[in-house]
Amino acid sequence: MSSPHVLTPGSSVSTIMLLVLAALLPAIAVYYFYFGPGILISLVLASVTALVAEAAMLRLRNYPIKYFLTDGSAVLTAWLLALSIPPLAPWWLIVVGTAFAIIVAKHLYGGLGNNLFNPAMVGFAVLMISFPSTMTQWTAPLLLSHHPVGFSETLQYYFSGTLQGVKLDAVTMATPLDAMKTRLNLQHTMSEVTNMPIFGMFGGKGTEAIAAMYLLGGLFLWQRRIITWHTPVSFLVTLALVATLFNGIDPNRYAPPMFHLFTGGAMLGAFFIATDYVTSPTTPLGKLIFGASAGFLVYVIRVFGGYPDGIAFAILIMNAAVPLIDAYTQPRVFGHDSRTKP
Repeated sequence: MSSPHVLTPGSSVSTIMLLVLAALLPAIAVYYFYFGPGILISLVLASVTALVAEAAMLRLRNYPIKYFLTDGSAVLTAWLLALSIPPLAPWWLIVVGTAFAIIVAKHLYGGLGNNLFNPAMVGFAVLMISFPSTMTQWTAPLLLSHHPVGFSETLQYYFSGTLQGVKLDAVTMATPLDAMKTRLNLQHTMSEVTNMPIFGMFGGKGTEAIAAMYLLGGLFLWQRRIITWHTPVSFLVTLALVATLFNGIDPNRYAPPMFHLFTGGAMLGAFFIATDYVTSPTTPLGKLIFGASAGFLVYVIRVFGGYPDGIAFAILIMNAAVPLIDAYTQPRVFGHDSRTKP
C-alpha cells in the first residue's frame, strides 16, 4: 500500500511534533506583538486542557499515560486550536473546544493515528457553530486599539468575563475577512474597503505579518522533510488562481489573490493543518488533489458561503474524502501496469 516503513533518526512522533511546535513560534511571537498577551494565555490554557483530557482518556482506555502524554500530539492540537480562535476568548470557550477535540475527535476515533478528521479543526467547527458571536469577537490590533489590553486585564477577562471600566466592544473589531465580506455586500468598492485602517499592504494589519511567519515556519518544515510541498503548494496556488480569476472578472467585487493568501488562516491551514499525516492522503497525487480541492473550497466558502474564512470547514470536508482519494491514487505496483490486472 505504501513505502516501506523505515525508522530514521529524527522521525519519531515526539521529534516531529516538537519541530512543528517550534515552527509555530515565530508566528506566535508576531501574534503577541500585534495583538497582546491574550494568545499566550490561550496557548497555556489550551495546552493544560489538552493534557488533562488526554491523560483521562488514556487512563480510561488502559493505555500507558506517560508515553503518549509526552509525544507532543495533544499540545500541537491545543496550539492549532488556540491560534484559530479569538485571542480574547473566555476560558470556557478554550476548554470546551480543546476537550472536544481531544476526547471526541481524537480518542473516540481510536486515538493518535486513527482519527479521520483533524481534531483541532473539529474543535474549531464545534465552537464556530455553537458560539458564533463569541467566536467573532476578535481583539483589535494594538496599533489601532484605543485601549490596549494588558496581561492583567486579559487574565481578568478570561476568568470573569468582564473588563473593568471598559466595554468589550471598545477592544474588539471585525476581522479583515469579515469586514471585506460585509462591506462588499453593502456595495462598497474594493478601494473603499481596503482604505479602512484595519487593512495593511496585502491583508489585515498584523494578520499579514503573522501569515508571513506561518509561511516561514512551513518552509522550515519542508526543509526538514517533515512535510512535502504537494499539499501546501496546491492549496495556495489553487486559492490564488481562483481569486485571480474572480478578481479579473470584477476587481471591485472580488478581493485580489494576495489578500486571500495573507489574511485569515490560509498559511496556517496550508502548512500546519492540511499536511496532518493522519487526516491527509498518503500519495503525492492524492496530496495535490487534496490541497487543490481544499484551496478551492476555502475560496467558495469565503466569498459565497456563510463564514468569512472557511479554512476549518474546507479541510474537514476534504478529510472525509481522503479514503476515496487514497484508493484512486495508489501508484502502480511493481510488476503490474496500470491497464491490465495481474
